[in-house]
Amino acid sequence: MTGRLVGKVAIVTGAASVGPGVGNGKATAILFAREGAKVLLVNRSEEHAAELQREIETEGGECSVFAADICHEAQVRNVMATAVQRYGRLDILQNNVGIGGPGTVTDVTERVWDDAINVNLKGTMWCCKHAIPHMLDSGGGSIINVSTVAAVRGMRRRDGGFAAYSASKAGVVGLTLSVAADYASQGIRANALIVGMVNTPMLSNLGEEAREKRRLAVPMKTEGTGWDVGWAAVYLASDEARWVTGASIPIDGGQSSLGEFPT
Repeated sequence: MTGRLVGKVAIVTGAASVGPGVGNGKATAILFAREGAKVLLVNRSEEHAAELQREIETEGGECSVFAADICHEAQVRNVMATAVQRYGRLDILQNNVGIGGPGTVTDVTERVWDDAINVNLKGTMWCCKHAIPHMLDSGGGSIINVSTVAAVRGMRRRDGGFAAYSASKAGVVGLTLSVAADYASQGIRANALIVGMVNTPMLSNLGEEAREKRRLAVPMKTEGTGWDVGWAAVYLASDEARWVTGASIPIDGGQSSLGEFPT
């Protein structure tokens, strides 16, 4: 590793994967630590986060665990304060927590809608709200919000819809732009990752047929991995991206911008 994040303190929410394999949060946390950052691993499951902590520390990285549900503002406030208490500053926030939710706009339930908005959008907002004052005290920072292709491109499912998921994740893009605009002159950058057909532990129950359909939907005809998302986050967290803010960067094999002309 090249030490691109030496001297920086990072928070990764949803850091631990839900099962075997490497999700977006886990890959990001590992790469942040490999590049020299001190990382606070935020997860609802302390047990899963502790497993990731041991993995990072085995490689010589520095990290610790904080169990929290980002839907609750008081818990988020404690997350940010704990990072500063343990490591002295806060430079990087990656908002990785996200859930899906079935249903078109005509059949989505209120429970599914509210859960998606609360986790995907409000949780991200709470994290930004309570991280920014600490970043200002540190002289600036980088906020990286994870969104999805379904937020920027209308996508139809034969077996259901994306109404709640798409709306909440599109809100994340709008929130990112608002944060970027409000704090650009104060040294805080905010960017979004538009993630496509990435194979993560959350999708382990889809089966090989569904994975193959997802792969074929990508112009590059390959699956993404958590490492693809993690490396993009490393770039945005580093000083290499010092002049990048308000951007939505697709990590999707071309899916959000490329199509095939019908013949």
